Amino acid sequence: MITSKRQTGNLGEEIAVQFLVKKGFKIIERNYNKPWGEIDIIAEKGNIVRFVEVKSVSREIKEGVTREIDYRPEELVNARKLRKLARTAALYMESKRDKREFQIDAIGVIMDESKRIARCRFFEQALEDNL
Repeated sequence: MITSKRQTGNLGEEIAVQFLVKKGFKIIERNYNKPWGEIDIIAEKGNIVRFVEVKSVSREIKEGVTREIDYRPEELVNARKLRKLARTAALYMESKRDKREFQIDAIGVIMDESKRIARCRFFEQALEDNL
């Protein structure tokens, strides 16, 4: 049985994938999972491989009232998590023998599931900003 939190996470990841595709990214892989770490989305754009951590929350968004400032799912991506992502990303690149540049990004997804709307906040090079 899938928990409500996992359902929110799965939906948030799907929304993040759609967001990235609209921004011109090519999705390489999703839910890359190894004993030492997991990466939600692996994408590429401009010959740079992007390892994207997605954090999602489900909240009611009322028309004319912006409350998304109250909900910052991307703040759950802390320095420790980013270092773990970077290690997993480096091992991924090594295993693929891929010499391209890579970076760690984060997307915060705020959803109102009942209205079927969502907002994404995209933080490129999140590792650099948080260490």
